[in-house]
Amino acid sequence: MKTTIKISAIAIALMSFTGCMQGQKSDKDVAKLDVMAEEPTTVLVGEVLSQKQQEALSPDDVIKSLADGNTRFINNNLTARNHSKQVKNSVSGQFPEAVILSCVDSRVPVEDVFDRGIGDIFVARVAGNFANEDILGSMEFACAVSGSKLVLVMGHNHCGAVRAAVDDVKLGNITPMLQKIKPAVAMVDYKGDRTSGNLEFVEMANHSNVKNTISNIRKNSPILKEMEYKGEIKIVGAVYNLETGKVDWLN
Repeated sequence: MKTTIKISAIAIALMSFTGCMQGQKSDKDVAKLDVMAEEPTTVLVGEVLSQKQQEALSPDDVIKSLADGNTRFINNNLTARNHSKQVKNSVSGQFPEAVILSCVDSRVPVEDVFDRGIGDIFVARVAGNFANEDILGSMEFACAVSGSKLVLVMGHNHCGAVRAAVDDVKLGNITPMLQKIKPAVAMVDYKGDRTSGNLEFVEMANHSNVKNTISNIRKNSPILKEMEYKGEIKIVGAVYNLETGKVDWLN
C-alpha cells in the first residue's frame, strides 16, 4: 500500500513537471510566431524597364542579364512580380532589352526561361524559329525603333519542326513552312543516318538551323546588319534544353 502511494505521488509530480514544460514550449512557439509576423513580406517587383535603363545597357550586359535569369529559372528562384502593377506601369511605353525569336513549342516558356516580366523583352515565335519577312520587320521595330540591344535566335532540342524538315513531311501549310528550315538541314556535314530517328543528326540540324537563321537575318535585314556592325546590337544564337531548362549559348 505504501509502495502504491509512493508511485502515485511520483507520477503526479512528473505529470505536473511535464505540463509545466509544455506550457513553456507553447510560450516559445507563440513568441516565435510573433517574430515571424513582424518579418517583412516578400516585396513584389512592380517597376518596368525605363528608357534610361535601356539606353544604359550594352548588348553584352543584356546577354549576361538573360544568362543570370536562366540560372534563376533552373534553380526555381524566379523573381516575384506584381503583374497588375507592371501592367499599369507599362501603359505609357515599352523599352525592352532584347527581341527573342523562339520556336512555338509550348514547353519553351520564353519569359520564364530568362526570368523576365512585362515590358522586358519582345518575343517572336514560329515553329522552327526561322526568320521570314514579318519576323525581320518585327526585329527591326524592336531594335531600330524601340531600342532593344540584342537579337537572340533560340532553338531547342527535340524540335518537332526540325524533325519534320529532316523527314520531308508533307501536310497542308506545314509543307511550305518547312522549306524555310530544310536548307539548314542540308548544310549539316554528316555521313550517317540522316533521319529524325537519329537524335545526333537532329541536334546537329537544330544548331545548324539557329546559325542559318542568324545568317539570314544579317543577309536580309541591312538595318540590323548595320546596327550590329556599329556595335549598337548583337545578333546571337542559343539552344534551350527541354530536359534541364538550361540555355546553351552558341559562339
